[in-house]
Amino acid sequence: NHLDAETTAWLEGHLRTYPGAILIVTHDRYFLDNVTGWILELDRGRGIPYEGNYSSWLVQKQKRLHQEGREDEARERALAREQEWIGASPKARQAKNKARIQRYEDLLERAAQRQPSATQIVIPVAERLGQNVIAFDGLSKSFGDRMLIDNLSFKLPPGGIVGVIGPNGAGKTTLFKMIAGQETPDSGSISIGDSVKLGYVDQSRDALDAKKTIWEEISGGNDVIYVGKKEIPSRAYCAAFNFKGGDQQKKVGMLSGGERNRVHLARTLQRGGNVLLLDEPTNDLDVETLRALEEALEDYAGCAVIISHDRFFLDRIATHMLAFEGDSHVEWFEGNFADYEEDKKRRLGIDS
Repeated sequence: NHLDAETTAWLEGHLRTYPGAILIVTHDRYFLDNVTGWILELDRGRGIPYEGNYSSWLVQKQKRLHQEGREDEARERALAREQEWIGASPKARQAKNKARIQRYEDLLERAAQRQPSATQIVIPVAERLGQNVIAFDGLSKSFGDRMLIDNLSFKLPPGGIVGVIGPNGAGKTTLFKMIAGQETPDSGSISIGDSVKLGYVDQSRDALDAKKTIWEEISGGNDVIYVGKKEIPSRAYCAAFNFKGGDQQKKVGMLSGGERNRVHLARTLQRGGNVLLLDEPTNDLDVETLRALEEALEDYAGCAVIISHDRFFLDRIATHMLAFEGDSHVEWFEGNFADYEEDKKRRLGIDS
């Protein structure tokens, strides 16, 4: 869950040549696609085997849901959209992500009409963004005697979704803290537009009350809550983060890391903001919640800057990449993760 992309790619190569059998518990969909020959899905107390990798599982899962006649149309649609995305060419994927910038006004209009539901995560938007979002000019930052960021300059466009990648400890969280005003740069500047309202989801889960139930922690004990400016039954909002039925009565102190992450996301996203800073939101999330978060971000009528090691997630949603490449160099790139990887090989060589 916490491996950076380079280490995960190395592990994939190692496992592909491993002569023995391997049992892997993971939510990393590219990892499942690249390494596995079988998928064992745990569903309502049953283990269901599928031959093939993750892409193959998507097709077989859709067929099984249809054959069972389960009334879960939203889930079927989400699976179908993910399968369609996997089947698209790299150029088609790139065009879809770039089109998000052009259709920013449409996203705003749809957001005003959308109603939250128990079948999807909806991220509320505080207010319309102006043209000036966040601009970095000659930003530099050291930690002790180690230079983390040297002379970084770029502008975040309205509607942009920026994936932030790099080795652990490279300075990604420090960058977020500078944007949020919790750290100051050594030199250079960060200019935040007048219309910007930040929503910051950090890595810490310590603020959660271990004695409260999931529902109490997310809802504050209210049957109806505001998601942005809209009212929604609090139990339906919890269900959108895959806390359904009796699960909402679990004590926070008994939760797994992934469940705590979902509670933290639900609490923070409820407040809204038109620029989100998400620090490793994908860690420990199950695939269903990952898929729901991706769809929420695709429809989100604001900007997001997201630190993540999940390559599938970044490929599906990112319009730009900000890559900590080492030696204090941070590369600003227009495109998703796969586009960036191709560009990196052209710039630095095939083994980079």
